[in-house]
Amino acid sequence: MADSDYILEVLTDYGAVTAEQIEQGWKKVAESNGQYDIIDALKVLGYIDEFEMMSMLAQQYGLETLDLGGYQIPEEVIDLVPPEIVKQYSIVPVMKHDDILTVAMSDPTDMGTLDSLRYVLKMDVEAVISPKEQIQKMIDQYYGSVLQSVDSFLSELDSGEASIESQLAADLGESEQGGGDDAPIIKLVSLIIIEAFNTRASDIHLEPLEKRYRVRYRIDGVLKEVESPPKYLQANVTSRLKIMAKMDISEKRLPQDGRIQLKVQNKDVDLRVSTIPTTHGESIVMRILDKSSITLDIPQLGFYSDDQEKIDKIINYPDGIFLVTGPTGSGKTTSLYAFLNNLNKPHRKIITVEDPIEYQLSGINQVQVNKQINMTFAAALRAMLRQAPNIVMVGEIRDTETAEIAINAALTGHLVFSTLHTNDAPSAVTRLIDMHVKPFLVASSVRAIMAQRLLRRVCKECSAPYTPEPYELKILGIDDEFMKTAKFMKGRGCAKCGNSGYKGRMGIYEVFVLTEDIQHLIYEKVSSNVIKEAARKGGMRTLREDALRKAAAGSTSLEEVIRVTVTDED
Repeated sequence: MADSDYILEVLTDYGAVTAEQIEQGWKKVAESNGQYDIIDALKVLGYIDEFEMMSMLAQQYGLETLDLGGYQIPEEVIDLVPPEIVKQYSIVPVMKHDDILTVAMSDPTDMGTLDSLRYVLKMDVEAVISPKEQIQKMIDQYYGSVLQSVDSFLSELDSGEASIESQLAADLGESEQGGGDDAPIIKLVSLIIIEAFNTRASDIHLEPLEKRYRVRYRIDGVLKEVESPPKYLQANVTSRLKIMAKMDISEKRLPQDGRIQLKVQNKDVDLRVSTIPTTHGESIVMRILDKSSITLDIPQLGFYSDDQEKIDKIINYPDGIFLVTGPTGSGKTTSLYAFLNNLNKPHRKIITVEDPIEYQLSGINQVQVNKQINMTFAAALRAMLRQAPNIVMVGEIRDTETAEIAINAALTGHLVFSTLHTNDAPSAVTRLIDMHVKPFLVASSVRAIMAQRLLRRVCKECSAPYTPEPYELKILGIDDEFMKTAKFMKGRGCAKCGNSGYKGRMGIYEVFVLTEDIQHLIYEKVSSNVIKEAARKGGMRTLREDALRKAAAGSTSLEEVIRVTVTDED
């Protein structure tokens, strides 16, 4: 009990104990060497009944008592409170009525627990008073199998560390363990995150299927299924992650977004968390943003010298638009950050508008989009231009309004960086025209467009020369002349690369500079295929051609070239 003196006073006022019994109780306390307080001593001596005592205290606080003997808790109520919360606060949920959750607790003087539960669970919480032994029995009955199963599950996993406990203590800190609490669900969720970080995963996918709960990591752009927890832990894992991401754990019908900030192996790591309701539960995807791993030097992006020269020239133009295109996860943001970092000098003012801001860039003003207060890309861009910047970066051109403002900024002396979702560089021109931007504005404002993809690098530890299969040569159109100088390599698979044969990724690029001839074609509203053919005649190398020369140098494999550039037809 939190306040023994107060409880003793209440018991005395009710005549539940006599002065002589209290004196005997204090003797028992002295004999116990700190094992008992006065209330424990009176209970051990049989002078007070716990349920009667709690009834008196509950009456003092205006609370009701509940005998949990034989009480059945609805499953939907159990799902509202994760096991780690139940264990941490020694409470058990018993009912939910009119959006109010009722929990059973043993200490009516502990009002702080109710405040904490309201904050953590994001709902109104009321209390009833029940004996401590009954509450523990309920926890064992409704949560015990879950907690034991997770312990068993964790014991079968190999985290590659000396012990899970020491890894958590070192990497996530005691605050992520509930102040030193060994709650297995907390350990399980933390282990999933740590394992993803150790395997260099960019995403964690937790997917509820009909009969199992699947966990997959995206490593070097490819999903890999890993050891998954039992299906019945699905609700507990989901609740734990939603608590960590500061989401509403009671809302299971709508998509939610959140963020988890951790320190893993002394590195600051952000996890962008997204949930969406599916047929068999909430699917969760966590994007891992390791602030220490972002490449901020252009040479490290994987350009060959000729493309490097083009890029250096483009990003030093005084005005105009430079677009980077590619699908989600193709490295567009990394490239833009590298360009901005190269241009980040004291005499230049750089402002970005992003959704979301993935990495903090020192010396650059970064603005976060917030649609809830009408802070859109267009609204932010308008405001940014009144700040007199030299260089502007717009996270993505999504609509006509944003495109027109960006183009006007380029035409009035600003250098503008942005992204579009198109398969290749020339298609970005027709995409802008499809957004109702006038062709002459596109031709006069856009300086260059770069399409990019990410290829897996052959693992240096286990790479070995190999002879390509005939079908690979046929698909890629490789001739005998090309084969004479090529040095194809392939990873055999080792412990360093997880037996995949690949470790890390590199970019392939299609750099499209808008020449006068191209501008005339844009005025004439020709198709993207015509523009692409003209660009190739002017010296543009396609994504597949850039990938092939990197494969010929042994940096990647032809298998990887086919996988990533399958839609890039010559």
